[in-house]
Amino acid sequence: MKVAICGVWHVHAADYTKKAMELGEVVGFYEREDGIAADFAEKFDLPRFETLDALLKSDAEGVIVCSATSDHAEDMVRIAKAKKHIFTEKVLALSDEDCAKVEQAVRENGVTFTISLFQKYQGPQMTIKEIVDSGELGKINYVRFRNCHSGSIRNWLPAHFYNAEQCGGGAMIDLGAHGMYLIHWLLGMPCSASSALTLSCENADTLAKNVDRVEDNAVTVMGFENGAIAVNETGFVSAISPKIFEVHGEAGYVRMEGASVVKCTKATGKEQLTVTVRESLPPPIEQFLTGKILDGCSLDEAKALTHMMVMTYRSANCR
Repeated sequence: MKVAICGVWHVHAADYTKKAMELGEVVGFYEREDGIAADFAEKFDLPRFETLDALLKSDAEGVIVCSATSDHAEDMVRIAKAKKHIFTEKVLALSDEDCAKVEQAVRENGVTFTISLFQKYQGPQMTIKEIVDSGELGKINYVRFRNCHSGSIRNWLPAHFYNAEQCGGGAMIDLGAHGMYLIHWLLGMPCSASSALTLSCENADTLAKNVDRVEDNAVTVMGFENGAIAVNETGFVSAISPKIFEVHGEAGYVRMEGASVVKCTKATGKEQLTVTVRESLPPPIEQFLTGKILDGCSLDEAKALTHMMVMTYRSANCR
C-alpha cells in the first residue's frame, strides 16, 4: 500500500514508517510541530507536507496516524472524508463523543480502519485467550495484567508524553492501554472502575519534562456484571519488570510471565504444566499494509478502549 504518515508525535511512528517502507511506499509525512518533524526528518529521507490538506491531496491510498491523541478525531475525520484508509496508534480518541465522529466518517466514506492493538496477535496472549475460550478454567472470576517499563526513571520518554492535554493522561492511557484491551477481549466491558494514579518518579530530569504531573504509576480495578474482577497495572517506573497476564477461574488458572505460559486446572490433575505457545500472527500495521486485516482491531474495539479509559480517569476524578 502507498501511504502517508499523519503526525510523527508518537514514539512508534518510526517503527510504522520502517514497516511501511519495507512493505510498500511512503509518499511523505505531516507533523504540526517543527521540532518533532526535524527529529523525524533526520531518520527518514521523506518529504514533509506543510499542511494536512497537502497530505490529503497526495496519491497515498492510506494514512498512518501517529499525531497527538488530542488531534486524532479531527485528523481521522478529515482523512476518512478524503477516502483514504486509516491505521491509527492507540488510543482512538479521548472521549466517546470524538470516537463517534470518527466512526461516522469512516462508515459514511467506506474506508477501512485499523487500530494498533498488537498484543492480541502475540503468541502467549493468544494462547491464554484460547485456554479461556476452551472452558478449561471454568467460570472466569479474576484477571490481572501487568505491563511496565522504565521510561520515567531512566528518562527516555519524550517530553510530550507527559503533556496532559495532548495525551489525556500519563502511564495508564499510554502503556496501560494494552491491559485494557486485553481485559476487554476476555471479559467485555466493565460496569465499574476504581483507579490509583500516582506520580512516583523522583528523577529531576523527568520531573522537569512532566510539567503537568501526569501519573507514572497506575492501577485500575474493574468490576463486571458476572462478578469477575480485573486488575490492570502499569507504569513508567519499573525496570526489570516482566509482563504478566493471568486468568483465574473456578476450575484453575493460566499465567503468562514474559514469553512463557503455564496452567493448572482440574484437567491437569491440579499440576502446573508448561503450555506450548502459539506462533504470533502479523501485527496490525502489517495487516493494514497488506490488506489482510484480522478480527480484533476494528472500530468497535477502538471505541471500547476509549470508553474504558474514560471510566478509569473519571474514577480518579481526573475528568
